[in-house]
Amino acid sequence: MNTAAQLSYIVIGCPTFHTNNHLGFSFSRHINGHRLSSVFTSVILDATLRIRRRRSQSHSAITCSASDKRSPSSEISSAAKIRSEVLSPFRSVRMFFYLSFMASAALGGLIASTQLVAAVANSTKAAVVPDILKGLGIDIAAVLIFAFLYSRENNAKNAQLARLSREESLSNLKLRVDEKKVIPVTTFRGIARLVILAGPASFIEESFKLSEPFTEALLERGVLVVPFATDGGSPSFEFEESEEMKEITSKRKRLWQLVPVYITEWAKWLDEQKKLANVAPGSPVYLSLRLDGRVRGSGVGYPPWNAFVAQLPPVKGIWSGLLDGMDGRVL
Repeated sequence: MNTAAQLSYIVIGCPTFHTNNHLGFSFSRHINGHRLSSVFTSVILDATLRIRRRRSQSHSAITCSASDKRSPSSEISSAAKIRSEVLSPFRSVRMFFYLSFMASAALGGLIASTQLVAAVANSTKAAVVPDILKGLGIDIAAVLIFAFLYSRENNAKNAQLARLSREESLSNLKLRVDEKKVIPVTTFRGIARLVILAGPASFIEESFKLSEPFTEALLERGVLVVPFATDGGSPSFEFEESEEMKEITSKRKRLWQLVPVYITEWAKWLDEQKKLANVAPGSPVYLSLRLDGRVRGSGVGYPPWNAFVAQLPPVKGIWSGLLDGMDGRVL
């Protein structure tokens, strides 16, 4: 009688109970009542333990994921750090010597302070107090100077790492060359100088018209345009298909052939650049890249096509190898 009562309590008290082989809820009708109650109860307990174990594992996984996203060290990749060391090979040496000199001056200041206390306490040593104060002042000044130099060097290092990290993110963005070919920006390193235009479709169309007189000169300097419409529109480029303009039309199509792929990633990268440059989110901007993929210039408004032609050397001919690095300073 007690067994039957227990069984009815289990069935009635769990209205949402269903048989589920995945959770292990199964029983046989060919066993007696006592057997049914014990098996039924053990199966429920086993399923409860499994559910709790799964919940604890899911919570731990979520916690680990959140901690990884908050870790600032994960934002700078090892490739960016290596590039930073290559570009500034003696920075680590300078920072080491700054720390060493600062520690040496701090130790000297500590020794001078103890000597000063002893001299002040003993009137017979009053004559050496000026010399001790002079040495203490030199030590304090040395600590301040080397601390300033170390801080300046460290800030320059962090700024360079941040810039290289942004450039690495840019190099991973994708571009469509034609209907069947999608390649990352890094493929154009050493081949082309990309000019990224970001703004409404009307801004890109006007930039397209302004670039027409400089088409041949821009192509000779390896310039390729990446138009990115931030308003979701599709800029329309009008090309003259006449026989007389066939060659120029072909060059203009080659100049404007690149199309950004995965718009969300491009928009995210551009928004970060605008925030760092204190530019309004809706402002049309341009970015000019060097042959090595680094940003050489940027601005708000239409790109200065005539300045590009005047400043950039051709990528072909006898001057190409010699002037590859003459792309201007890096921003």
